[in-house]
Formats: sequence, C-alpha cells, structure tokens
Amino acid sequence: MIQDKKAPTIRQLFEEGAAIDAALKRAARQVLLEHKLLGQPICVWEDGKVVWIPAEEIVVPDEPETQEAPHA
Repeated sequence: MIQDKKAPTIRQLFEEGAAIDAALKRAARQVLLEHKLLGQPICVWEDGKVVWIPAEEIVVPDEPETQEAPHA
C-alpha cells in the first residue's frame, strides 16, 4: 500500500522545530568529522575568547538514531 504523505510546509517546520534542530546537529557533526579526518583545527568561543581546538582533540558526537532518513 502506498501512503500519500504530504510534506510539511515551511511554516510547520519552523513552528515544530525538531526537523531543523536535527538538520543542524547532523551538519555540525559532519563538519567536526571532516575537520578531524582532514587534520584541520576548529575554533570555538569559550569564556569570552576564541579558542583553537587541534584536530586530534576534536570530539565527534555519536550519530543520533533517527526514525527518518536524513534529507539531502
């Protein structure tokens, strides 16, 4: 059986927020992973200062388990 599932509107996505939050978390994880694999440092804001984190110290969070496939 084929389900006719209607995609949410932009307004619904912003009001609910979960899909946007999940996309931002996936993007941040991907950037951290890429920097670590390429040996490139990242910078973060810590205690009112910019702090550089060497690639070998970058912590990449585990990939969250999701019920939906990530959107490209």
